[in-house]
Amino acid sequence: MSKNDTQKISVSIIIPLYNEQSLIISLLDTLRQVKYPGFVTHIEIIIVDDASTDDSFAVVEEYVKKNSGMKLLQHSVNKGKGAAVKTGAAVASGDYILLQDADLELSPKDIPSLLNAANDLSVPFVNGSRYLPGVIRTQAAFKRYFANKLFTLITSILTNVHLTDMACGYKLISLKFFNQLHLNENRFGFEAELIIKCARIQKNWIAEVPVNYFPRNLGEGKKLKNMDGFRIFRTIIKYGLFKAK
Repeated sequence: MSKNDTQKISVSIIIPLYNEQSLIISLLDTLRQVKYPGFVTHIEIIIVDDASTDDSFAVVEEYVKKNSGMKLLQHSVNKGKGAAVKTGAAVASGDYILLQDADLELSPKDIPSLLNAANDLSVPFVNGSRYLPGVIRTQAAFKRYFANKLFTLITSILTNVHLTDMACGYKLISLKFFNQLHLNENRFGFEAELIIKCARIQKNWIAEVPVNYFPRNLGEGKKLKNMDGFRIFRTIIKYGLFKAK
């Protein structure tokens, strides 16, 4: 895509879903109301329920029956966010896939900015950033912020790409490019593997866009725990230092 010759594209929004029965319908309604750029010809929404133990699947199943342009898939056992994304990508029909968390910590109103960046910069991968200037945000917990900035710094050093938020849930990537990566990680290390493998193909194919962020804590349903931080660090070293395939 380029500024002078905008290519029409279709987009598949993939939503990994796990125990978000109180928020998922609000998210789906909001996604349907987004004003997508004119070069986007078609939007499909793919929800992958990762063996929720609440009523998430049943709630979405009823919603999908009443609304077109949606696909609902389900894992029989919990496999993790990365696994859910790969399941969704396997049935995606869009030129690009957009990763959308189900918890509404990130605002769908930022999706047009991600799409415009891909179009204007002619890049196959756009990463959201909760730390770039450009939007007004509430402040998140310092320990979580520090861990993410540390992981992002290490990832930047190992890939020689200046990143500001490797763990942001918003990631827009061409489906063709995604399929070249042959991703292995199924849980929270998925984002690190994705970015590192993208950077290894071509460094200037990654762009970042500031996004809004409304953080939750564990009591409000936050799923990332301290132990997951160690898993993310292990993944960064595995793919960044040792270049695991």
